[in-house]
Parts: sequence; C-alpha cells; structure tokens
Amino acid sequence: MATRAESIDPVVRDRLVCPQDLGDLIDAGDELYNPRLRVAYAIDDYGIPNMLIDDARPVSDDEHARFTAREA
Repeated sequence: MATRAESIDPVVRDRLVCPQDLGDLIDAGDELYNPRLRVAYAIDDYGIPNMLIDDARPVSDDEHARFTAREA
C-alpha cells in the first residue's frame, strides 16, 4: 500500500519544497520532512500536503534518524 507521500502526483511532488528554506523534502510516510530544519509537514487523507509553516511539527532525534536512514 502506498504512503500518502508516495501517492502525491509526481509532477506536483517534484515541485514541492520547504516553505521555510526552499530546500528539498524527504518522503516520510504520511508526511514530507525537511532534515535541515527537522520539521515535518502532514499530508491529509486526500493526499494534499499542508505546507503552512505554523502547522509544521518538530521532529525528534529518533524520527530524524529513521527518516534520513531511508534516504541513505
């Protein structure tokens, strides 16, 4: 079963960047993750990412390690 991040249209996904630093985001299951700022942006049930800075959630050290290990 595809995660919410994987279900985003590839054309749209290629254009999504972090609204804070305009850098690339990592697919992190039901979220998009910025490893530089250690914040995650939720993706709703319809596959629409919430890219509002105020709604981003901080990510713990353990989550950061897990999210970045997928990219290695």
